[in-house]
Amino acid sequence: MNDVVTEIRKIPAVTRFLCISFVGVSIPVFMKAVPALYGVPYNYNLVFQKLQIWRLYTSFFLGSQGISFIFELITLYRCGNDLERFDGPYYLKSADLAWQMFAANIGVILLSLPLTRQQYVYIFFRPFLHLLIYISSALAPLGAQMSIFGLITVPVTYNPWIMLAFELLGGGPGAVAAALPGTVMGHLWWWGVWGSRAGGAGGILQEWGIAPAWLRSWFGESGAPRPGSRNLNGTTGANAGSGIHVVPPRRQVGTEPPVASGSSSSGYRWGSGNKLGSS
Repeated sequence: MNDVVTEIRKIPAVTRFLCISFVGVSIPVFMKAVPALYGVPYNYNLVFQKLQIWRLYTSFFLGSQGISFIFELITLYRCGNDLERFDGPYYLKSADLAWQMFAANIGVILLSLPLTRQQYVYIFFRPFLHLLIYISSALAPLGAQMSIFGLITVPVTYNPWIMLAFELLGGGPGAVAAALPGTVMGHLWWWGVWGSRAGGAGGILQEWGIAPAWLRSWFGESGAPRPGSRNLNGTTGANAGSGIHVVPPRRQVGTEPPVASGSSSSGYRWGSGNKLGSS
């Protein structure tokens, strides 16, 4: 058990909070320990008239059942970890990440108002996941590639639009409409805090993206650099890291391997060897 706790503590702070919240809210609902409609989804009247404020939190962390839950958890972890890892844009800036994520989620709620008014209860996890997918893709290392089911490889910057296409295939226009607020807020987050230039020189909301002193102190990051400034590794973290992996081309079937200069034959020289039974 101690080994499990040790491994969990190795996960960056915000990513760890997201994953634990996702599992902690979803699993009890899946196991019917908590009724799905009781105290978990968002409802405007229950939140702002009955003051069930916790629904603003739980409605962001209720995932899908079945195998989709595993894929959602993996995506949640990878997006968060890509932002907080050593060469990432929020390395030693977890407080700023939490602060900006909080503000972006308020925007997700506001942009989702036309949909939330039409439904008795609402879950914000899908737009929240698309929010993280967009910001992590926009700040990914230049030239970073991703594989789609091992079939084709595309730039990571296309990931938000590919995920919206999957939403369309899986749930129709309604699923896209539910996820779109996350994509829109992800773009505003990237453009406002980091700027549209490669390398994250800073946007018009850069100063507003700095977490309050009490939050930075709580994370133990009182002296951390502001968003867009240089990390200890000499970069802002945006679009930095090893994104391009060069793979040498494979030799065509039926062709001979290249011969080194000065050699009369191809392949490795194994020597003359000895016959069986010879001394």
